Amino acid sequence: MKKNVMIIFGGKSGEHEVSVNSALSIEANIDRQLFDTTALGIAHNGSWRTAKTISELIEDGKVVAKDDKTLPDTEVVKQLLSADVIFPIIHGTNGEDGTLQGLLELANVPYVGSRVLGSATAMDKVIQKQLCSHINLPQADFYTFTKLEWTNQQQQVIDDINKHIKYPNFVKPVNLGSSVGISKVKSQADLINAIETALQYDNKILVEEGIENILEIEVSVLGNESPEASVCGSIHPNTEFYDYETKYITDDIVAKIPAEIPNSVSEEIRKIAIEAYQVLNCQGLARVDFFYQQDHNRIVLNEINTLPGFTKISMYPKLWAASGLTYTNLITKLINLGLEAWQTRQQLKYTY
Repeated sequence: MKKNVMIIFGGKSGEHEVSVNSALSIEANIDRQLFDTTALGIAHNGSWRTAKTISELIEDGKVVAKDDKTLPDTEVVKQLLSADVIFPIIHGTNGEDGTLQGLLELANVPYVGSRVLGSATAMDKVIQKQLCSHINLPQADFYTFTKLEWTNQQQQVIDDINKHIKYPNFVKPVNLGSSVGISKVKSQADLINAIETALQYDNKILVEEGIENILEIEVSVLGNESPEASVCGSIHPNTEFYDYETKYITDDIVAKIPAEIPNSVSEEIRKIAIEAYQVLNCQGLARVDFFYQQDHNRIVLNEINTLPGFTKISMYPKLWAASGLTYTNLITKLINLGLEAWQTRQQLKYTY
């Protein structure tokens, strides 16, 4: 008997349109011999709508909002609870950060991907780095501060950045993905504008060492208690860094899969990817991003994304395709992993 998969997409996030594209791709490529699908779209204003197909819910690449209605109605909740499994593909805020996962846990519905803790720790770039530091994974130097500190102690923050982090560096919102709000800062003259840009997206900011002369390496990880890593791929953007427009609009990059790096380096990167995945409590899937400085044979863990871009041409599925797992079979594998994780949780006792 076919299982009903509800695809949840959109969201109150700077990555809303990317999520819509990921959802459309999953819907188009899911194994129809095994699964039926329904769609739940969350608009920018927070309103929820359901339909049989994604196309019924979108216009101009966005979820069409209900007027002045942000809470899901009884029918939406009923459809959510009746799904056999949820495939949440909301990238970034309010989707990848544990908030949606918490709702699905309360509803006791099986779902694809990391649970609340894994989603939250991976989404917060600072917590992610602190946990990875705890097991001595190689990372770039970083400094973090809050909007309140910037408002009340701006000069002190600037002095601390200049003391701890060299130029060039990167200024990032802590809780966001897809390179939204990120600026490359080449001198102190650019620093204030970069921080003000990042503060539009989050109240906590990360300033990170800019590592020069690097290859950007990505690895896909798949699994629950015994995760596996794909082959390594390298990203070669024709822009200064791999920003949002390059990823999703201009596609002005060259991807090499597998990456042209020594086998020993590839194996070490794949090993670190799994270690990071496990220390952050990830499940289901994640894409783990690295920098490799060839001149110094230096590997640097950049970040972990628990709900990466998931179109057929996104790096996560492309890396698995190069590892022998087709896009359709990858979707099936992820759904089964979500069901297995839920079934394992049902064995626990919740009374005493």
